[in-house]
Amino acid sequence: MIGRFFHTPGIKRFSITPRFYDPEQEARDERERRIKEELGIVDEKKDDGKPYRPNIKGQFRNSAGMSRSTEDARRSQNRRLIWIILILALVLYLFFYSDFFA
Repeated sequence: MIGRFFHTPGIKRFSITPRFYDPEQEARDERERRIKEELGIVDEKKDDGKPYRPNIKGQFRNSAGMSRSTEDARRSQNRRLIWIILILALVLYLFFYSDFFA
């Protein structure tokens, strides 16, 4: 145990495999995009008439399946809190203003 007390762990190695980047492919894709734009050629699979707008924020909280159970859980938690407060108020009232505990 004493030997492990002064032990310092070795360094952690970071190993990442780099992604393949081809500048010629990038230039070729850019030229192709520019030429298609000039000729008016439209990709059907990419263009649906609406601009892309990511709508990810709050999707888990606002989903239909989760909202109902979350709402029910919140209601039951609030009911439980109200009951605890009422019982505590009753006990304190009986303790201070009644001869029930005396």
